[in-house]
Amino acid sequence: MFQKRLMEQFGRAWEQGQAEVIADVFTEEARFLPEPFKRSLGGRKAIVDYWKDIPKEQAEIAFWFGEIFVAGAWFSTEFKCTFRRRRTGELMDVRGAIFCQTEEEKVSEMRVYWHRAHRRGV
Repeated sequence: MFQKRLMEQFGRAWEQGQAEVIADVFTEEARFLPEPFKRSLGGRKAIVDYWKDIPKEQAEIAFWFGEIFVAGAWFSTEFKCTFRRRRTGELMDVRGAIFCQTEEEKVSEMRVYWHRAHRRGV
């Protein structure tokens, strides 16, 4: 199941702060919507630019995803990501869903819907 491989690569690269490896999940002309009310980004260069500063802002990143649901060229999964903000030391918990359209076993469109909260008691 190539969708699982794509999500594993995406998550591992997020944890390790590897923007180029994240971008490799996508087609050259892919669209990426990082938040529901923001403009989508177009192309792998824009995707690299979006992810390249994450290591400056996030530490101790851990990413998990759930069962993958496939419908034709689309797949979706829930995800959870925890990290520590470098600036403040706060622990953060991000949970949401990812929806992807694929083309030739790469992501041609990714939409990420999420909610972020402070982690308490850790």
